[in-house]
Amino acid sequence: MTSPEATALVERARALTPLLAEHAAEAERLRKPSDAVIDALRDARIFDLMLPRAYGGLELDLDTFLEVGLALSEGDASMGWVACFYIEHVWIFSQFPESFQREIFAARRGVLAPAALSPSGTAAREGDGYRLTGTWPWGTGVMHAEWVMLGGLVEREDGSPAPDLRFFAMPVSEVSVEDTWHVDGMCATGSHDIRADGVFVPADRCTSLIDLSNARGPGAKLHEAPLYRTPMIPILAQAACMPAVGQARAAVRIFRERMQERTLLYTQSKQAEKPAAQVRLARVDLELRDVERAIRAQVAEVMAVREAASLEDRARWAAGFASIVDRSKRIVQTVCDASGAHAHFADSPLQRALRDVNMLSCHAVFDLDARLETYGRIQLGIETPPAMI
Repeated sequence: MTSPEATALVERARALTPLLAEHAAEAERLRKPSDAVIDALRDARIFDLMLPRAYGGLELDLDTFLEVGLALSEGDASMGWVACFYIEHVWIFSQFPESFQREIFAARRGVLAPAALSPSGTAAREGDGYRLTGTWPWGTGVMHAEWVMLGGLVEREDGSPAPDLRFFAMPVSEVSVEDTWHVDGMCATGSHDIRADGVFVPADRCTSLIDLSNARGPGAKLHEAPLYRTPMIPILAQAACMPAVGQARAAVRIFRERMQERTLLYTQSKQAEKPAAQVRLARVDLELRDVERAIRAQVAEVMAVREAASLEDRARWAAGFASIVDRSKRIVQTVCDASGAHAHFADSPLQRALRDVNMLSCHAVFDLDARLETYGRIQLGIETPPAMI
């Protein structure tokens, strides 16, 4: 990350951290991202991070994505989550056929769109396209969306008996949003269900997730930057992982600051004077530093290997990101345990961090047992379906 554009974008992201923190409580109450924050991120060109230069984008790589994502997520997990996925979904759009890329990027830069991967509806072949019907959950980003991407299973064109999982893109005006996001964490993401009732999608508005997972999407041939020859799942996992690390960073900072002010009940002593508190602070600080080293090392390895990654490489990365989220969750929990009843007030940033990180850790890509099992099976030479790697 040495280019002036990358440095400037990271600086703009860090400057926006307080704005995200300022709007976090209200966004949680409204169950949607703040309009003011979305506008500020757009003005700062955050959503152009992975947009190809051919369409006026910044075309920056995963190391810049990491620093931007951590900075935003330190302000608010929900908004960090939405922003990171908006960025990653622009990368997905860059993996659609060229004719659609020219269409979707013609009048705008970074397009805001959810990508509901679960094939919860049907995609029936019809003429030169597909007819989509169904309801898709987990619509992160739908509250400010311009387009949506929905997952659907179709027959493989190469005659393979296994179906192809594809993303289908359509304007948000062609779908409806069902108010289903009543949750105890990540409330402000507004990740409601998306309903499609017989929406026709032309053939050039779909792309194969199998190809994207194997770094063989159309973008790998259309765009020169190595970013577009990177397997999809590590990029997705990085996007989802950064809010947990960012909130662990915020929790340790809040803990350190509050220790110096907090007077313990029934004493006149500051918490900072207590050896036990000092030990806890030192422990979470060291663990946080180790977690940040781990995610940076993993991102660097993904960038070094990319399309040459073996199945074992990809399984190790998936397990690594899941482990980083688990460790970040434990850091936040330790801080809350050491912060007394104050951390249990609904308006406490620590309470929100605890609920948000617990919630985001439930994402399918962070099922630590499943990711470790897959990695272990591959190391032992046992045949393993390449799911979520």
